[in-house]
Formats: sequence, structure tokens, C-alpha cells
Amino acid sequence: MTGTGRRRGTGKAAGKGRGAGRTLKTRIKTAKKRSSSSTRWLQRQLNDPYVAEAKRAGYRSRAAFKLAQLDDKVRFLRRNGRIVDLGAAPVGWTQVAVERAGQVVAMDINEMDPVAGAVTLLGDARTDEARARVREALDGAADVVLSDMAAPSTGHARTDHLRVMGLVEVALDFAESVLAPGGTFVAKVLQGGTEAALLARLKKTFAKVRHVKPPASRADSAELYLVATGFHPQDRGT
Repeated sequence: MTGTGRRRGTGKAAGKGRGAGRTLKTRIKTAKKRSSSSTRWLQRQLNDPYVAEAKRAGYRSRAAFKLAQLDDKVRFLRRNGRIVDLGAAPVGWTQVAVERAGQVVAMDINEMDPVAGAVTLLGDARTDEARARVREALDGAADVVLSDMAAPSTGHARTDHLRVMGLVEVALDFAESVLAPGGTFVAKVLQGGTEAALLARLKKTFAKVRHVKPPASRADSAELYLVATGFHPQDRGT
């Protein structure tokens, strides 16, 4: 892993989202042109302490606190480390990675606003071109590959699970092609855990694999985060 120092506690993202305390709840009436589900989403956003804290701290997404909390628990973002953030938009994770590690390449198929200290690339993680561009931007292999990618929800649990697991496999393919030995892979999954075949594959190429649900992940959300550490390449000849 590149770099050995830590910058713990110097970034804006506190592990538990300091300042994200309870406030009086805001109730939203269902407007004529707004569905009940949209009303519930809006009410949840307005009453979510992490949404308010992200805005106060200058983060572009409440998801910033998820990455901070994952790192506080597992400690994989190291000073001067080389970080890749896949599916980076709206770059909340990128902002935290810059604060805690330093050298970050953010990639998404959608346009992103720039982040000071990071390289933002428009590209598809499934392509060889994307992998080459990331390696060039990092000037070498990555120490950490992050993926908070998610497909639009269909409302059908099994379909949503399969879609998310498909994105995890894309991210893992990418990670195995760019990670340095000892590297870390972090990806969003849905409860029901990691598919057996994928978990077996991870255990062959990483020393430790775990599932973590950070406090900023809503209690009613099925999301978990897969954290695989200690990458040992099998077939790259590295």
C-alpha cells in the first residue's frame, strides 16, 4: 500500500456525523402533482440529519458520511494512497477520499462537477480504455477501489438485488485489473449478502472480506457495504 501515515479526524466528515442531531420533524402535505411516495421521500430528506449536516459541511451527498464511517471502522484510506471512486457522481465519496487519502480518480458515465484535488473522468468501468485512463491518471496501480454504484430501483427486491450484484461484479473486475497487492475493494451490496460465487471469488483474491452497515445508511435501507482487504493478484503476474 502506498503511504503509511493517517489523517484521522482532520477531514470534515465525522464518523458519526457530528452536528447531525435531532431536530423538529417537518411534515409535508401531498401536493396534487406529487405522488405519495415522492412526498414520503421529500419528508425523509427534510428530516434526515445527515442531509442537513452534508449541506452544512459542504458535501455534495449525505453518502459522504457512509464512506467516512466505513473508513473509521476498517481504516483503508491512507495518506498519499491512490484511490479510484467508481460511479462517483455526485462525488460525496470523492470529497472524503481527497481529505483522507489525497490522490483520487473519480469516474462515472455521467458528467460530474470537478472536485479540488481529484481527477474526474467520464467513462465506463467495463471498458479497457477506462482502466488504462485510470492507471495513467494515477501513474500506477490503485491502493483502493471504491464503488457506490447503484441501479435505479424497480421496487422488486430480487430484481434490484441482481442489478446491484451485476454492478458489484463490474466494479470487482475493474478492481482486480488496477489494484496493487495489499489493496482494498469497497462496494455497495443489498441485504441478502454477497452471492456465493462472488464471495468465493473474493476470498481467493483478498485476505479478508466483511459486510458493514455504516450508521449513515438508513435503517430501513437494504444496503450493506462489502469491504475486501489484502488483495493478492492471482493471474496478473504481479
